[in-house]
Amino acid sequence: MKKYYVYIMTNFSGTLYTGVTNNLERRVQEHQSGKIQGFTKKYKITKLVYFEEGNDINEALRREKEIKGWLRSKKIALIESVNPDWKDLSKEWIDLPPEI
Repeated sequence: MKKYYVYIMTNFSGTLYTGVTNNLERRVQEHQSGKIQGFTKKYKITKLVYFEEGNDINEALRREKEIKGWLRSKKIALIESVNPDWKDLSKEWIDLPPEI
Protein backbone atom coordinates (compact mmCIF):
# COMPACT_ATOMS: atom_id res chain seq x y z
CA MET A 1 0.00 0.00 0.00
CA LYS A 2 1.31 3.43 -0.94
CA LYS A 3 2.26 5.80 1.87
CA TYR A 4 1.76 9.57 1.94
CA TYR A 5 3.46 12.04 4.22
CA VAL A 6 2.56 15.48 5.46
CA TYR A 7 5.71 17.19 6.64
CA ILE A 8 7.03 20.43 8.09
CA MET A 9 10.50 21.72 7.36
CA THR A 10 12.36 24.79 8.59
CA ASN A 11 15.59 26.73 8.18
CA PHE A 12 18.17 28.39 10.44
CA SER A 13 15.81 31.28 11.20
CA GLY A 14 12.68 29.21 11.91
CA THR A 15 10.73 29.82 8.69
CA LEU A 16 8.19 27.00 8.33
CA TYR A 17 7.17 25.09 5.20
CA THR A 18 4.44 22.44 5.06
CA GLY A 19 4.22 19.94 2.22
CA VAL A 20 2.93 16.53 1.16
CA THR A 21 4.70 13.71 -0.68
CA ASN A 22 4.62 9.99 -1.35
CA ASN A 23 8.39 9.63 -0.80
CA LEU A 24 9.59 11.55 2.22
CA GLU A 25 13.30 10.73 1.91
CA ARG A 26 13.45 11.75 -1.74
CA ARG A 27 11.46 14.93 -1.14
CA VAL A 28 13.59 16.03 1.80
CA GLN A 29 16.74 15.41 -0.24
CA GLU A 30 15.28 17.55 -3.03
CA HIS A 31 14.66 20.39 -0.58
CA GLN A 32 18.11 20.05 0.95
CA SER A 33 19.89 20.03 -2.41
CA GLY A 34 17.96 23.04 -3.71
CA LYS A 35 16.43 21.09 -6.61
CA ILE A 36 12.98 22.49 -5.89
CA GLN A 37 12.61 26.03 -7.22
CA GLY A 38 10.66 28.57 -5.23
CA PHE A 39 10.05 29.18 -1.55
CA THR A 40 12.11 26.34 -0.08
CA LYS A 41 15.14 27.10 -2.24
CA LYS A 42 14.92 30.86 -1.68
CA TYR A 43 14.72 30.48 2.11
CA LYS A 44 17.05 27.43 2.34
CA ILE A 45 14.43 25.22 3.98
CA THR A 46 16.48 22.08 4.74
CA LYS A 47 15.58 20.78 8.20
CA LEU A 48 12.77 18.21 8.64
CA VAL A 49 11.13 18.84 12.02
CA TYR A 50 7.77 17.04 11.73
CA PHE A 51 5.99 14.46 9.63
CA GLU A 52 3.00 12.19 9.77
CA GLU A 53 2.27 9.15 7.60
CA GLY A 54 -0.96 7.87 6.09
CA ASN A 55 -2.36 5.69 3.32
CA ASP A 56 -4.86 8.08 1.70
CA ILE A 57 -3.68 10.88 -0.62
CA ASN A 58 -6.92 12.81 -0.17
CA GLU A 59 -6.54 12.74 3.61
CA ALA A 60 -2.89 13.83 3.29
CA LEU A 61 -3.86 16.76 1.06
CA ARG A 62 -6.67 17.73 3.44
CA ARG A 63 -4.27 17.60 6.40
CA GLU A 64 -1.64 19.66 4.55
CA LYS A 65 -4.23 22.33 3.79
CA GLU A 66 -5.44 22.26 7.40
CA ILE A 67 -1.94 22.76 8.82
CA LYS A 68 -1.13 25.50 6.29
CA GLY A 69 -4.21 27.36 7.54
CA TRP A 70 -3.08 27.34 11.17
CA LEU A 71 -1.42 30.18 13.00
CA ARG A 72 2.33 29.80 13.45
CA SER A 73 1.87 29.17 17.19
CA LYS A 74 -0.31 26.12 16.51
CA LYS A 75 2.23 24.73 14.01
CA ILE A 76 4.98 25.19 16.60
CA ALA A 77 2.88 23.36 19.20
CA LEU A 78 2.39 20.47 16.76
CA ILE A 79 6.13 20.24 16.06
CA GLU A 80 7.05 20.46 19.74
CA SER A 81 4.50 17.78 20.70
CA VAL A 82 6.75 15.19 19.02
CA ASN A 83 10.05 17.03 18.53
CA PRO A 84 10.56 19.48 21.40
CA ASP A 85 14.22 20.12 20.52
CA TRP A 86 13.49 20.73 16.82
CA LYS A 87 16.00 18.07 15.81
CA ASP A 88 16.42 17.38 12.10
CA LEU A 89 14.52 14.11 11.76
CA SER A 90 16.16 13.38 8.42
CA LYS A 91 19.65 13.15 9.93
CA GLU A 92 18.88 9.54 10.83
CA TRP A 93 18.67 8.56 7.17
CA ILE A 94 20.40 11.28 5.12
CA ASP A 95 24.01 12.42 5.11
CA LEU A 96 23.75 16.19 5.36
CA PRO A 97 26.40 18.83 4.81
CA PRO A 98 27.14 20.95 7.89
CA GLU A 99 24.59 23.72 8.52
CA ILE A 100 25.53 27.15 7.25
